[in-house]
Amino acid sequence: MSTILIVDDHSDIRRLLSITLGKEFTIIEAEDGKSALEAVRRHHPKLVLLDVMMPGEVDGLQVLDAIKTDPATRDILVAMVTARGQTSDHDDARKRGADAYFIKPFSPLQVVSWARSHIL
Repeated sequence: MSTILIVDDHSDIRRLLSITLGKEFTIIEAEDGKSALEAVRRHHPKLVLLDVMMPGEVDGLQVLDAIKTDPATRDILVAMVTARGQTSDHDDARKRGADAYFIKPFSPLQVVSWARSHIL
């Protein structure tokens, strides 16, 4: 079973995505950027669902940069799941290497469909 890392500082978002994706994928969770980077190194997931705005020293865009610039992890798919819905936010994430961009509130079924089509 492929592994998905869900990174969001809101436990309800992590829970929603975990329940929605948990039947088809192995789910691991992180609540901030620092623990997300540790989980990426430890588990090397197929996909990271990543919030942009999180507390702490490392935000979602910095996590995205770290994943996509490291030869050991750049093959990991990264889908941003964020409240930042401006075109410039979307464009910036794409330029940094994001593979998808979902704006909160999002459809969990849309995320599942995208994950299935890119992982399975």
